Amino acid sequence: MAKNDKQQQHETTAAENYYDLKIDAVEKLVNAKDAPKVSEAEIRKYTSKGKFYIPSWLKILFVKFWFSGAICYFFLWGLGIYLNGLDLMLAIAIGLGVAMDLLVNHLLHNLETEEGEYDKWMMVPFRKFWTVFLNTAYSGLILYCIVKTYEVINTIIVGSVETAEKVAVGVEPLLFGLLFMGFDMLFITIKNTLVKIFRDARNKVSGNK
Repeated sequence: MAKNDKQQQHETTAAENYYDLKIDAVEKLVNAKDAPKVSEAEIRKYTSKGKFYIPSWLKILFVKFWFSGAICYFFLWGLGIYLNGLDLMLAIAIGLGVAMDLLVNHLLHNLETEEGEYDKWMMVPFRKFWTVFLNTAYSGLILYCIVKTYEVINTIIVGSVETAEKVAVGVEPLLFGLLFMGFDMLFITIKNTLVKIFRDARNKVSGNK
């Protein structure tokens, strides 16, 4: 009986020493003054383990696809019964530009773990009162490319679009969203490449001086 009591007392003492050691370690970490700063992105690498992880690039592409497809649904299909031709294209371009400036870019900035992390995914990464006009003009360029892409696809399938009784591929949100996302990323890649070339050239010139 005494042997069991002695063994139980020994286990209790070992447990107390174990937790005292853990508490001391936690207090040292909490009160550490010279501890190196860790970025939010680095923290997420460890906290996201064991959970369903979605890559950042996939989130960004989905946001671009979803919003452009939604604009096609509400503006092209919704306003198509009231507007047509250039008036309809202008309305869609404005809708795309406003959505990109106020919704898409704003959402991407909120998803950032560090300031400026997703700038490379946006044509106009900063926000001013006049950037909505710049994004509208940019969206108009993408819309023009999308219209021409539909024309090329239908011409290949059914011949001349002007004389064909029915087009083979009509405009709908899914394909429209994919095309908008594709052209957007194409132009952004071109911009990033030109910026990198300009920066490298400037740094090279600065280094030679």
